[in-house]
Amino acid sequence: MLAVAASLALLAFALAWPVPVALARAGWPRRMPGAALVLWQAIALAGALSMIGALLVFGLIPFGDDLPHAAGSFASDVLAGRLPANANFFQMFALAGAVLLGVHLLLNLVRTTWRAERQRRHHVQLLRLLSDPMPERPGTRVIDHATPVAYCLPGAPRATMVLSAGLLELLSEDELAAVVAHERAHVTQHHHVLLVAFSAWRSALPWFPIATRAHEAVGLLIELLADDQARRTVSERNLSRAVARVALAGVPVAGAMPERPPGLDIVGAPSSAGDWADARVARLTDLAAPGAPALRLSVLTGALALVVVPTLLLLGPVLHS
Repeated sequence: MLAVAASLALLAFALAWPVPVALARAGWPRRMPGAALVLWQAIALAGALSMIGALLVFGLIPFGDDLPHAAGSFASDVLAGRLPANANFFQMFALAGAVLLGVHLLLNLVRTTWRAERQRRHHVQLLRLLSDPMPERPGTRVIDHATPVAYCLPGAPRATMVLSAGLLELLSEDELAAVVAHERAHVTQHHHVLLVAFSAWRSALPWFPIATRAHEAVGLLIELLADDQARRTVSERNLSRAVARVALAGVPVAGAMPERPPGLDIVGAPSSAGDWADARVARLTDLAAPGAPALRLSVLTGALALVVVPTLLLLGPVLHS
């Protein structure tokens, strides 16, 4: 049990600092954003599992030789109002920490999801007051605002595309079509769900620098994924020109534009008007070959291994029995 706890602790440390830092600095994720997103999700899941698992296994050492049997013995002892004689303060502290950390992460995910949905509904109500329908584009509303803005608001029975008057004046019809295709790709690929999950991770661990780094890296990757989806139906030239023109003109100005709900990408927002726009334009205009299939397979295999390894460490004895 002690060896398992130490192994999980080492894995948790690796996934909390050196591995995410190396991934955030690597160049290949921009060539394979889909595989990189899978890897980021595996890092987050395996990291949380390893952190909680290390504390849990260490805390349950006095109760058994493997996690499932030790957990059962612990429950029986707690119900009977007794503890093993060799249980010490540090083990009980680790056990309490595992429970508190797990509950904290879960509740924060629920809270972030609820908050995002509440703000989305509030945003829809604001749009009805502050925007006008666009007859020639069903499901599209226009905000009378000079800043070039475009985003697609998820919802039922269908999503709502929101454009600003400044964007309509800035872009040509072909460029506007490219922007719309990009924004609709976010909704069809459910990127808002992924952003909410990483937002929850960041808000749950604000003292954890890697959570912020992961959130930023994932934000760029979903932009690249949406570009890949959009350029199946629009030209790369129009999309890259639209991104560049919006980034150059997207200086925020005062006005009554509705607040962005969490988990939404907005063309023209400060986060995408600088480095992200440069990265997107560079990728759209880059004629280099995409990532090799062998590298993509290696990344996906590594992502699977990251989740499988802590699971086997925690449940290995049960799986072998």
